[in-house]
Amino acid sequence: MKKTFAVFKNRNYTKVFFAHLTSQMGSVIGLTAFLFYLLDRFSSQPAYATINEMMYSLPTLVVFFFVGVLADRMDRKKIAIYSDWIRAILSVFFLASIWLGWMPLIFSILFLRSAVSKFFIPAETGIIQGILQEDDYTTAAGLNQMLGSLFMLFGNGLGAIAYWTVGIEGAIIVDCISFIISAILLHTCNIPESVRLPNGKHTIKDLQIKMIVKDFNSGLRYIFGNRLLVSLVIGFLIFGIINGGFSVMQVFILKYKLAPDTYEEMAVISGIVFGVGVLIGSVVASIVAQKFKLYQMMIFGLLFSGLFIVTAAYATNLVLFFSIMFIVALTIPMINVAMGGWLPKIVDPKMMGRVQGWIDPLMMFSQSITLGIIAVTFPAIITVEGLYWLVGICVLLVGIYYAVTLPKFDREQTTITANEGVKEHG
Repeated sequence: MKKTFAVFKNRNYTKVFFAHLTSQMGSVIGLTAFLFYLLDRFSSQPAYATINEMMYSLPTLVVFFFVGVLADRMDRKKIAIYSDWIRAILSVFFLASIWLGWMPLIFSILFLRSAVSKFFIPAETGIIQGILQEDDYTTAAGLNQMLGSLFMLFGNGLGAIAYWTVGIEGAIIVDCISFIISAILLHTCNIPESVRLPNGKHTIKDLQIKMIVKDFNSGLRYIFGNRLLVSLVIGFLIFGIINGGFSVMQVFILKYKLAPDTYEEMAVISGIVFGVGVLIGSVVASIVAQKFKLYQMMIFGLLFSGLFIVTAAYATNLVLFFSIMFIVALTIPMINVAMGGWLPKIVDPKMMGRVQGWIDPLMMFSQSITLGIIAVTFPAIITVEGLYWLVGICVLLVGIYYAVTLPKFDREQTTITANEGVKEHG
């Protein structure tokens, strides 16, 4: 654990980490509160809750063409800062749209705010890759997973508490303040120019359509030039289906099966149970990562969690459901820590933005398709149990695919890296 937290001696990383925390908080609290607002006000129209989640994933399909290129060609620090400030302003418009009560406008504002957020992660990922040593990548991935678990632990709770105490308006104000704090933290970072501008200085005028298309295609060629990277990217496509299902199915099983009268309170408890599981799993995953190969962690996490997600479909009471979800939560960090620690090691820093620019849209595309299918078919065609079957089988399929491909590709990548090391020292 000392090695894990030693990374905070890097002041730049500490500021970026807490900027990520507050930026994520700005995204989670208001949207969680808005989900409860929709389920409360439009309880007979569950499609609204699904559309709300789609407003998070669909914008990726609009901006993905530019996100990665900008993260590689423009100042990564400024991109992250502007993303926070623009989302803070859009939060004010989101608040005004809630007062007006016109759903098309509300969802449009959510769409725009989400679109702007997509520029944050590729820029932040490139910054972290540049300010840390390679040995710290897995540690940083573990810390990000711990951070994610805290949001699972407290995110739904904070969103629900904000909704119950200060209403949807107060929750959105918290969003706005969180984005502002994140922008200020990033502004105080002293990040070297080689990290902010890995491909040299460019202006908006330089980013002509021809150049953007060329850079975007180069990202695709770079991915296909590395079989291990291709395999990981295919996995991200399936993860989008998993994320799409998970974003709504826990609330759905509580509202429509296990706790129809107390689903809001039970959703908070579910978030706490899941968050505690992921938090414990994050600590375990950080330790395991030092003793086992990353692909072994991923395969175990996928197969084990997929099996228990399917099992959750047959839960007949809250205690059993929470117990199964706790077990699932314990294994998820194995997947995320391995993936987060692996990508920076195999991707050239100059290409990280463009690689990330392909990963996010693939995930969000499959996530949007999944949410669209759920919106149209639930509950008339697909049952709550069917949602768990869908997600669980997808997880198992990825686990089986990785069990077949990753060991071989990992050996190939290790050989390539070793040969490059020999050339450098030769």
